[in-house]
Parts: sequence; C-alpha cells; structure tokens
Amino acid sequence: MTLSGVEERFSLVTIDKEIFINNFSEDVKTGLTSESKYLPFVYFYDHIGSQLFEQICELPEYYLTRTETKILEANADKIASQFSEKTVLVELGSGSSTKTRILIEAFLERQSLAHYTPIDVSHQMLEESSYSLLEAYPDLEINAIAARYNEGIDHLDIKTDQQNLITWLGSSIGNFDRSEVATLLRHIQKIMLPNDRFLVGIDLQKDKTIVENAYNDTQGITAEFNLNLLTHVNRELGGNFDLENFGHKAIYNEKIGRIEMYLISHIDQKVFIRELDLEVSFAANETIHTEHSFKYSLDDIDTLAEETGLYVQEQWFDTERLFSLNLFAPAVD
Repeated sequence: MTLSGVEERFSLVTIDKEIFINNFSEDVKTGLTSESKYLPFVYFYDHIGSQLFEQICELPEYYLTRTETKILEANADKIASQFSEKTVLVELGSGSSTKTRILIEAFLERQSLAHYTPIDVSHQMLEESSYSLLEAYPDLEINAIAARYNEGIDHLDIKTDQQNLITWLGSSIGNFDRSEVATLLRHIQKIMLPNDRFLVGIDLQKDKTIVENAYNDTQGITAEFNLNLLTHVNRELGGNFDLENFGHKAIYNEKIGRIEMYLISHIDQKVFIRELDLEVSFAANETIHTEHSFKYSLDDIDTLAEETGLYVQEQWFDTERLFSLNLFAPAVD
C-alpha cells in the first residue's frame, strides 16, 4: 500500500495557544520570584531552541546522541521484529525525529504501512520534521500532537487491535526529578496494553569530565541554547532581558548524580517583564537554574521500573557503556 499525497497522510492536534501562554506566564513568574530562581526546561524548545538543540546533538563533546544512534542502528531490526503488522510508533519529545528514522525504516521492512505519532511542544518543529519524513517515506502516516508529555499522552488513540511502541529517546528522562519521572511513567504504564512496549534512552553515570564537557561545548552552542530561554521570555512575555548581561555554566553535582545548567547574572541588574507586570532583581553572580539531567546506574533503572509497574525486558549499551537503551514492558499482576 502506497499513500502518495503528503497532506492526506498528516494530521496535527495542537493544544490551545492561550493555555500554553498562561502556563508559560505562571511558570516564569513562579520561577523568577522564588528564593532560588529557576525557569522550567520545557521552555527551551521554541523553534529557535529546537534548532539549537539539533546542533548540540552534532557536537563532538555531546556523546549522548552519537552513542544512542549507534545502539539504535545495531538493534532496530531486533526491536521491530517483536511487533505486529498493526503497530503505532509514538515518540515523546520528538524534535527533528532524526533517530526515529532508524526505527521507521526497520518497521517498514516488516510492514506495508507505518504509523507514527510524534509528541513535541514545538508546533513548527513538528510540522517541519513530519513533512520531511512523509516525503522520504511514502508508506508512512503521521498523527502529530503539539503538547507537553502528559497532555500528549492523554490525546493518544490507544486501540486494542494494535500494538504501540512508545519511545522516549535522547535521555530526556534525565531532565525530570526522580519523583516526576515516576509519576510520568505510571501515567504511561496505565495506558499501555499487555503487548505494548516503552523504549527509553537513559544516560549512565560516568566520569565527571566527560559529562561536563558535553554541556560546556567549545563552540558555545549550549550557551546559546541556554540564553535563548531569555529570548523566549522577551518575545512571549515582553521581557527586557539583556543577553549580554548573562552567561552560561554547567556543573556536575556528583553527590546526587546530575548535571546542572544555570544562567548567571554578570552584574547587579533589574529586568522588567511587561505581561507579568513584574520587575526582577539580580545580584552579580546570581543564577537561574534552567535544567538538570540525572545520570542513572543500572540499579536505578531497575528500581524505577519496579516502582512504576514496568520491568526491563531488554537492555542495550554502546561499547564504552556510556549510554543505555531500555525496552520496558508492563508488569503482569
């Protein structure tokens, strides 16, 4: 079966833009008025931020994408062989869907038509990546959802006559605190049918230098990505952040096993955000916590699965064991 027209093979559900702006406003106000200032990492991924992140994934220091891609290339056929003809590939935080092509091609080797549901906060990135995929694969259908993870999961059309492979690649799981991850995984586990599977890329604990270099690249792309968060606030909420007055830093907190990313104020300064009617004061060297990424041990992964009604069915690694790809299945009661 070949479906030639691109538009007839594509649909996109978008959350209400007003709801997104309201969430953004509330989150920015809460974060910047906290004793220790922070901004949620999800707002990195406007269109510019999504493009910058794709550049980060190509950096020599950023081992995560390179190693995960190698693991996928080596095991995609084995993964696809476990699924039926009626399988829907769901991806959380899809971005440009570059690595997803490996899985799509593996599924198309085994079935006449592939169904793909990407979930991402960037409407524009979803459209661009989806049309690129549809042009490359005439036997692909895409039902995209522009939303955060929980909202996107709630929009999924789970049917008893199909299998679902839900993927969460890029070690995005590390961006969430352990309690947040457990809540999200329980949400996913509840919608999974017995034959559904959940494929998750998880970065492993390793030498501090390797991790810090990955988030402090010599080209300064990660710094630009971090600072773009302030540009996002300026554009959407009428802020007057001067990016020249802020810098980027990322440090590995060995005690709790996570990399932490900050924006640091170079000077004493005040910033006004018009839509919030909010003035924010910064002291020199004061920070805004923008992101963290937990690194997992194998015991951590097993514990997380047990706590959320899942089990690790299969697990793959790169040769240096920097990164893991984990296939979770719902635990049988």
